[in-house]
Parts: sequence; C-alpha cells; structure tokens
Amino acid sequence: MLVAGPIERATHLLPQILKKRKFDYSKAVDGLRQILWGLFKKIVIADNCAETVNRIFNSTNDLSGSTLAVGAFLFSFQIYCDFSGYSDIAVGTGRLFGIDLLRNFAFPYFSRDIAEFWRRWHISLSSWFRDYVYIPLGGSKGGTLMKVRNTFVIFLLSGFWHGANWTFILWGFLNALFIMPSILFNTNRNNLDIVAQGKKLPTIREAFSIVITFSLATFAWIFFRAENIAHAIQYITRMIFIAPLSKPAILPGILMIIIVFFVLIEWLGREDQFAIERLGLKYPRTIRYGAYFLLIAAIFIFSGKEQEFIYFQF
Repeated sequence: MLVAGPIERATHLLPQILKKRKFDYSKAVDGLRQILWGLFKKIVIADNCAETVNRIFNSTNDLSGSTLAVGAFLFSFQIYCDFSGYSDIAVGTGRLFGIDLLRNFAFPYFSRDIAEFWRRWHISLSSWFRDYVYIPLGGSKGGTLMKVRNTFVIFLLSGFWHGANWTFILWGFLNALFIMPSILFNTNRNNLDIVAQGKKLPTIREAFSIVITFSLATFAWIFFRAENIAHAIQYITRMIFIAPLSKPAILPGILMIIIVFFVLIEWLGREDQFAIERLGLKYPRTIRYGAYFLLIAAIFIFSGKEQEFIYFQF
C-alpha cells in the first residue's frame, strides 16, 4: 500500500491506527464487496489481458496494425484493472479492519478530457504532486507560461517516478501535451461532475469526448508498455500504416465480451465509490448473492497465468 497506493497522508492514516476501533458489520461487508470486485478486475480482466498484451507487444514486427490496436486497447484495460483492482483490495481490506483509506480511482475511462482523467486516475499520487510540487511552484496563480511550465514539470516528474526509462518520460510529456488545450483555454475544471449524472446514457457530445479521451490515454499507454522508445515508435508506425483495417490476427472473443460486461457494470455504478457498492443496497438478497456467486465463479473459471501487480515494479 505504501509503495503502490493509495498513498496515504500521515494526518489521515495515523489517527485511525492509534484510536481504538470496534468491528463494524456494515463496513466489513462493504469492504468484502470491494475486495471481491478488485479480485475480479485483477484476476479475470487484468491477468487475462496481460497474456494477450505480452504476446502482441513481443511480436510487433509480425502483426498487422489492427492486431496492434487490439494490443493497445487491451493494455489500457490491463493497467486500469490491475492497479484499480489492487486499490480496491487495499481499500476494502482497510475498511474490513475499520480503517478508511483514500479513494484512488474514480472511473477514469469515463472522463471527458485529459484534465478530468487525471483527477480520476491514481488520485492519491495526483493530489500529492499537486500539494507538494505544483502549488509550491506557483500553481495556477501565475501567468499562462507559469501554468504551462508547472504542468510539464508535474507530468515529467510523474513519468520519472515510474522509472528511469525514456519511455516513461515521453509518456509524461504526451499527457502534458494532451492537457495543454485545457490549460491554455482555462477549461481544465469544466468537467468536475460525474458524466451523465442521474441519467442512463451520456449525450452524443459526452460519448464522443469519452472516446477521444480514452483514445489519447491509450495512445500514451503504448509508450508506458513499450520496452524502449524505438519499440514504441515501431509499434505506433505499424499500427497506423500496416493494414490498420484488416481483421485482427489475435482477438480474444471471450475476453472482449467480459470487458464489455465490465464496462457496463462500471457505467451503472459510476456514481458510487466502486462499481458494485450499491449491489448490497438496492437489490433483493437472491440477486445480490447470485451476483457474488457469478463473480467468484468467474474468478475461478477465468483465472489465467498469475501476473505480478504492474505498479509493484515502481
């Protein structure tokens, strides 16, 4: 937890550890529910995505652009479900023992711009950089040039934090570049609410914005996953120019169906702390326990080759 997140502040965590705690049944059940959802994300989605992603990224020279696009798409879900799954397990375990940990993810792939994406991704790290780097540098109080400088500093440091590899630095640079329109036109705080709050579906404009934001994040993730800069450029070049509209040679159908199911559940639960939080509140017991059984069964049935948590390497 201290290594990968949520990155807790001492003022928030230590008082909870020091005070006497009593077992709270409702919190414990909620914690177990979040642990179950985290295990589903990690074992069923992230680990299975990892097998296909490794196969595609390790065979860049031999695959079509459409297949490489599938690899980039799956890596986006691998890293999200791996890290947010871990965070769910950590937060749920803390709640089980009466400790409230900071929320670390807030459905980032439903973001309408990159600024919103970074308010929803690895929240504890983003807030740490904001409080201890961005604000001391002057934050947004200076002119446009200062805001641009501070933004690039934050994202380049974030890249360096992930490892001493130019791929991470370029990943940070790309995200800084993607967020620049929001900074320059002062729209970086336009999307503070939950997308389509109180509605079943987003507007056409919101849906388009979500797709564009996800695509930009996925493009940047290629550099995060690639072995080096040359590999990333080769991957992107082939993805764009070598049969990008052909039928993918590698397309795990069952995994794709599971991802669609996962996105649907996340969308329905996007107004909560985690996707199935209200499963225990709004549905009859038979439906609740049936859903829990299906998730547990999926964990056993679709458990693939064990994969180390991605963020444990940072």
